Amino acid sequence: MAAPAYPRWFHPCLLLVWLLIGMGLRLTNLTAKSPWTDEFSTLVFSLGNSFLPVPLNQPIAIDALLQPLQPQSGATIQDVLTHLFSESNHPPLYFVLTHLWLKLFPTQADLVSLWGARSLAAIFGAISIPAIYGLSWLAFRSRLVSHLAAAFMAISPYGIFLAQEARHYTLAILWVIASLACLVVATHHIQKRTQLPIWLVLAWIGINALGVATHYFFVLTLVTEAVVLTFLACQQWRPKNRSPRTQITNEDDINSPSPHHPTSFLSPPWKRIYAVAIGTLMAGIVWIPAFLHNAYGDKLTNWIQGDRIGIAWISPIFQAMAAWITMISLLPVESPEIPVVIASGLVMIIFFIWAIPILFNGFRTQLEKPQSRMITQVFAGVVVAAIALFFCFTYFLGIDLTRGARYNFVYFPAVVVLIGASLAISWNTLQEKIVRWGVTGKMSVIIIWVMGFLSAITVVCNLGYQKYYRPDLFVELIQNTSKVPVLIATTQKTHVQIGEMMGVAREFKFHNSHSLSAKFLLAHKDKKTNASNTLQNVLKTLPRPLDLWLVNFHAAEPEAIKNCVCDTQTLPPVNGYKYKIYHCNS
Repeated sequence: MAAPAYPRWFHPCLLLVWLLIGMGLRLTNLTAKSPWTDEFSTLVFSLGNSFLPVPLNQPIAIDALLQPLQPQSGATIQDVLTHLFSESNHPPLYFVLTHLWLKLFPTQADLVSLWGARSLAAIFGAISIPAIYGLSWLAFRSRLVSHLAAAFMAISPYGIFLAQEARHYTLAILWVIASLACLVVATHHIQKRTQLPIWLVLAWIGINALGVATHYFFVLTLVTEAVVLTFLACQQWRPKNRSPRTQITNEDDINSPSPHHPTSFLSPPWKRIYAVAIGTLMAGIVWIPAFLHNAYGDKLTNWIQGDRIGIAWISPIFQAMAAWITMISLLPVESPEIPVVIASGLVMIIFFIWAIPILFNGFRTQLEKPQSRMITQVFAGVVVAAIALFFCFTYFLGIDLTRGARYNFVYFPAVVVLIGASLAISWNTLQEKIVRWGVTGKMSVIIIWVMGFLSAITVVCNLGYQKYYRPDLFVELIQNTSKVPVLIATTQKTHVQIGEMMGVAREFKFHNSHSLSAKFLLAHKDKKTNASNTLQNVLKTLPRPLDLWLVNFHAAEPEAIKNCVCDTQTLPPVNGYKYKIYHCNS
């Protein structure tokens, strides 16, 4: 059946619809969630400020703790680079762009605009919608596949989660899409055994360089591309044992080597693919000195390192599966209402039991079609290679990449393209043909998209993919529990702990309806400094009455606490803040 003819304006207008839906979702409730410690890193370093001036080992007021969030008129890009390279373990591109972007927004109570910082990530996230459309068109030459990929990128709960944080992942996703586009074009040249144009070589190297300059884990995308290219090379170079009478029946045979058209590791387009590899390697090597120079690198990544004991051996499998699921669907499983959580979990289980065979059938059909077999293999190879890398890091190197769902950005666009390609098969199924549980092809696609849209609303309303830290709930708890001045004490190793307390201080500054007096103690802890002694000395100097809140305090409790009464009432847990309360009245 021939595809219906649409007017020229139809496809751009439909793509605009997906863009508007995606942009609207990403900007909705953009500042409703409190920033967490990673976002504070983005804010501070992008302003050209440093965490180092924050006083340690002494009680400090809210404004002193939040001082790094105040824009400085004289701050420059050089300041951004200086502080980032000395205090963090990230490359600078996104921070420089955020530095320039934040100049467009006014301050809020003298602090940097959170909406301004998050809006840049949201915009990059929205741009990924037309970008994935273009990548899908390059790959499958199908408007249907392209629109479906764009439609699901627009409402992916995982994509919206990344787009509503002031972090660099949405920009990195754009570089992943661009690099995969170059891989697709290179694949076509490999099939035809034609030379890569120079512009593609230079563009591919430039894109890869920008990707590494945005996030070091972009290197994982490059490794998956190398795996796919190695697979294609083996497919093309392996000898074929064919009778002269053997008929050519598929695209692989058309492109296979023959006595009249020899293929070697130096024939087109391989020499220029090697040039891309060498250029990319050189672009990545330049960051090694900056990465090794950072003194905080190991401390900042301790949270994804550790020994595997007991259930920890299988937890990465479930963590990875949770991230894969949320690329399509995420109902309110983090709702405070238990019945809602149970109902959401059951609906998601039923949905995936129904939907997975539909997606698998579409994927298998694309593999069986000669015109789409190789390109489907390419995207599947990227996804499988990336997942294999994650588990290799987790189980063999002791670096559990599955703990950070955001790291899946390295192959997320490839998953979206495969979803679009798989569902295109269902969409083209005749209406009278039953696909799954009595639901026809087009209706199946619509149901899966609507499920994704509801999942997007779940994320926007903070009922899924909640922040790792909830200072809003913690400050509310402090206000409801303490009626006298409070000291919030924590142990400090890096700027991560400063960010944890900044979240609390920011909530006090904007939402302290009780006008409760609060001070903070960042007790530095290392081999030379005893955090317990620091807290002991501070407690001796503070007036009474006083409520002491030990928050994420990883040190022995000092003797002075014996003069205080431990609060024994049952209080709710708060994400990111493990606390203990002492009432010091005399």
